[in-house]
Amino acid sequence: MNLAWQQLTLMNVPVQEWVQVSYLHRTIGALRNWRKGSWLMQWADLLGVVLVMLTFGLAPFVSTTLIGVLLLACAGYWLLLTLTDEAETGSGITPIHLLVLLYWGVALLATGLSPVRAAALEGLIKLTLNLLLFALLARLLRSSRLRSAVITVYLLTALVVSVAGLRQWFFGADALATWVDPESTLAGTTRVYSFLGNPNLLAGYLLPAVNFSAAAVFAWRRWLPKALGVLMWGVNSACLVLTFSRGGWIGFVVASFCMLLLLVHWFSIHLPRFWRIWSLPLVLGVSAMIVSAAVILVEPLRDRVLSMFMGREDSSNNFRINVWMAVIEMIKDRPVLGIGPGNSAFNRVYPQYQQAGYTALSAYSIVLEIAVETGLVGLSCFLWLLLVAFNQCWVQLQQLRQLARREGFWLMAATATMLGMLAHGLVDTVWYRPQVSTLWWLMLAIVASYYLPSHQSKSALAASQ
Repeated sequence: MNLAWQQLTLMNVPVQEWVQVSYLHRTIGALRNWRKGSWLMQWADLLGVVLVMLTFGLAPFVSTTLIGVLLLACAGYWLLLTLTDEAETGSGITPIHLLVLLYWGVALLATGLSPVRAAALEGLIKLTLNLLLFALLARLLRSSRLRSAVITVYLLTALVVSVAGLRQWFFGADALATWVDPESTLAGTTRVYSFLGNPNLLAGYLLPAVNFSAAAVFAWRRWLPKALGVLMWGVNSACLVLTFSRGGWIGFVVASFCMLLLLVHWFSIHLPRFWRIWSLPLVLGVSAMIVSAAVILVEPLRDRVLSMFMGREDSSNNFRINVWMAVIEMIKDRPVLGIGPGNSAFNRVYPQYQQAGYTALSAYSIVLEIAVETGLVGLSCFLWLLLVAFNQCWVQLQQLRQLARREGFWLMAATATMLGMLAHGLVDTVWYRPQVSTLWWLMLAIVASYYLPSHQSKSALAASQ
């Protein structure tokens, strides 16, 4: 059973040996002699991190077109690094990389067989840019110093976004769209959206910031940075709650519970036997009581939570249900490889299935979206990717815990964020917006950056004992 699990999660796959004999590996270092003579490329990794920082630092404030240009620059820089690296750099390839490549291959097939090939090609290009961002990040973030720098830039940017959101709550903000059922008790409630123009999108953007600011309290060494981490966590959490995004709240609760579980597990190794047994139930019980009390005592919060269980009586619920039913019919008609990736392909095909009056830009669920774009083959590949990624999270976290490495807190935050973003994405569409999709691939890249082959992991543990 254990052997089957290791094979399924690619734990014992000789990635490095496969890479070294593959045709793709031969392209690594093709221009290495040019790089040796370049003065600027002596700081290649630093230049790459600056480019990444610009991407995440500007994302909430600029148009999606400019974000696309930055992603294109990141993709080009990754190609330049790959062509000029030493051949041994291929050792940075992980099982996660293999499944990301497999998913891209499925999307490529789905594009070639799409009934709207030109529109699907546009979606494939966007997906490719995101995957190349992942490849660049996974390479750069192997350095703990560069990883911390990128995370810090994102946290500071998110703090600015959250402060602007809180200002909207206190001073008021015009609703740019109908985000609340006009017949509900929340019709006059302000839903903050900050610089992103949409409260659901803002909630998706801030979800990683909540977990990483909590991790910063433990990962940063001095008291002043720790205090800043506490402030960030409070401001980001408050702003996320004030979006009144039900999907965002679901993601917030899931991610927070996951983060608490991982923190308790991390510190339990130092606790007496009694607290090792009871700390987890106590933390979960107290957390559940706090959430329940907030829902019961705060009327807007209570009304918004209860609306999740109103079924079709709530206009937002009714809209999503109608869209989901239409998308399921789309999947039934093309179950293997779907209609091709991207919202352009979706917008071309969906009108043939939509119910009257229920236009939609996406499936409003990442599971349905992946299934309709790349079929059940693509969905299976994506689920396999998640399985391998979360298994790597757990394996590497145990090793970091044994070594008492502070970098483990960033890995915990990435793990909790991924679960929260998946929970949010089950009922919403913001996962595909570039301000949020880039954060998803950042999380996956952080996980991949911790990867060590099994023999290196054993050596590290043995050296610590």
